[in-house]
Amino acid sequence: MDVNTLAWTVLLLPLFVAVSIVVGLKRWSGLSSLVSTGSALITLICCALMAGAEGDAKAFPWIELGTFRVDIGFQLDHLSKGMMLIVTSIGFLVHLFSLAYMKDDNGKSRYFAGLSLFMFSMTGIVLADNFVMMFIFWELVGVSSYILIGHWFHKESAADAAKKAFLTNKIGDFGFMIGILMVWILTGSIYFEEIKEAVGGGLNMTLLNIAVLLVFCGAIGKSAQLPLHVWLPDAMEGPTPVSALIHAATMVAAGVFMLARVVFLIEAAEMAAQVIAWIGAVTALVAALMALQQNDIKRILAYSTLSQLGYMVMAQGIGTPEGSDAGMFHLYTHAFFKALLFLGSGAVIYACHHEQDIWKMGGLRKKMPITFWTFALGTAALIAVPFTSGFWSKELILEEALHEGMHGPYVLAIIVAFLTPFYMTRLVIVAFFGKNRSDNADHAKEVGPIMWVPLAILAFMAIFSAYKPISGLLLANGYGSFGHLVEHFGLTAILSIIALIVGVAGAIFFYKGKDSDPINIPIFANRFKIDEFYIVLVRVFQDAVAAFLDIADRFIVDPIVARFPALSAMAAGQFLRVFQVGNVQAYAYFFGVAVLALIFYLIL
Repeated sequence: MDVNTLAWTVLLLPLFVAVSIVVGLKRWSGLSSLVSTGSALITLICCALMAGAEGDAKAFPWIELGTFRVDIGFQLDHLSKGMMLIVTSIGFLVHLFSLAYMKDDNGKSRYFAGLSLFMFSMTGIVLADNFVMMFIFWELVGVSSYILIGHWFHKESAADAAKKAFLTNKIGDFGFMIGILMVWILTGSIYFEEIKEAVGGGLNMTLLNIAVLLVFCGAIGKSAQLPLHVWLPDAMEGPTPVSALIHAATMVAAGVFMLARVVFLIEAAEMAAQVIAWIGAVTALVAALMALQQNDIKRILAYSTLSQLGYMVMAQGIGTPEGSDAGMFHLYTHAFFKALLFLGSGAVIYACHHEQDIWKMGGLRKKMPITFWTFALGTAALIAVPFTSGFWSKELILEEALHEGMHGPYVLAIIVAFLTPFYMTRLVIVAFFGKNRSDNADHAKEVGPIMWVPLAILAFMAIFSAYKPISGLLLANGYGSFGHLVEHFGLTAILSIIALIVGVAGAIFFYKGKDSDPINIPIFANRFKIDEFYIVLVRVFQDAVAAFLDIADRFIVDPIVARFPALSAMAAGQFLRVFQVGNVQAYAYFFGVAVLALIFYLIL
């Protein structure tokens, strides 16, 4: 097949499958799941073929108003092709894992339809060659996440989490929309290549910085950066495979990908670039501190995702092609080991009869050896053990930040490099080592091959995805050779390895053999009470606005706007009714009085 056919197949096949399941296959859940999984495999094959193919896909004209036009078109460069391989490969493995994880779920057909819709939405973002098309699919990703996070809608917590994710993202999306309009006004185009050429021609820097920060609002929402990070941990209420898909390859990756797509704007807007880098670094630190005191296995991984996304956003804020490349490199490697960790946590939860508290697990290393070893390899990549994929990508971000003189974000990132090994080693020790702390853990057993085969594939990628030729498929430049380590073994590598050793050793010292958490830091456990602050903020403003509107309605709108005109008309009618008596003599009398009044008026 040619590139055009491949591109349109990759985009439209998941949509066709989602519609087919909802319209015709919903009652046959087994068939629905197989059709959805098969479509994910086909899109993965098409993306693999497209990665090695040359040429462009034909655009579909959508809106034409004078000189303004919007096409549904594709930008098939190395960035989009590499990202599509990530989206479809992780998506297929999540589909495969879900066949076993969701086999007894009553809403299985609806679940797989949601997965296919999610794949369609994310594919549109990655392939888009203009802001308008990207924004349309951006909103579809929000709808897809709402459907999947709230899959178990009969649970109030799941329904609330879905609404929270949707509404929180709307705040960021509103800024994103205004930013797109400002970029269009400044450059006269919505197409990325045309905008790139216009930026080089000299623009109003103040307006450009504002426009870039507004565009960044979209990434703050989708990639869950401070202060709009609050939706992501609650998104754990959805099925665990959904968490893996959201955290690894789709929703949260969309924000970082969007920043990489418009890195030329960030490069031109120095003030905005500084803000982006600092928000990323602070998010990485705050999320890592929150993870230290979480006990839910999925929430620990959720805050880990927040922290790693902070690294990626910080890299985009460096404002150079090299920094952006480093951020995308970390996005690619992170996709594999974070999908592995979430699916591994799903296997643990499944084996422990849906128990998620790590302090009610323990001793799973012997009962679930495949899950343990794959989870351990994913953890090694996440905490940046040397020669794992996570080590190469994280080191590259830190090196670029140091090279560009961003010392503040660099210091925060080094602190995170200590915290990450600490809280992840804590998770592994408490969940997999020691004794069984509950009947659910005591009766746990290894999951079947449909679940552990994806874990094994992802474990391999968690270690080797940074090495050529794999990284060459994902990035223009492959990284991860021994020569690269020797060449760049300087301050960053030394500090990172020290942080790794101290973090792992500290976690072992505090948590080995413990049945309860010896560390108690309520501010971290309560997530800095940011959620509570938002609740108070919403209630105060909502109640204040409601009270004001009630007073305005009672004493201004109702009496003046509604009642006064009506009463005035009624009074006028009552007054004029006096003159409408239906008597000819009375009318003659009124006429005579009016004539006399007119005469007196003229005389005077």
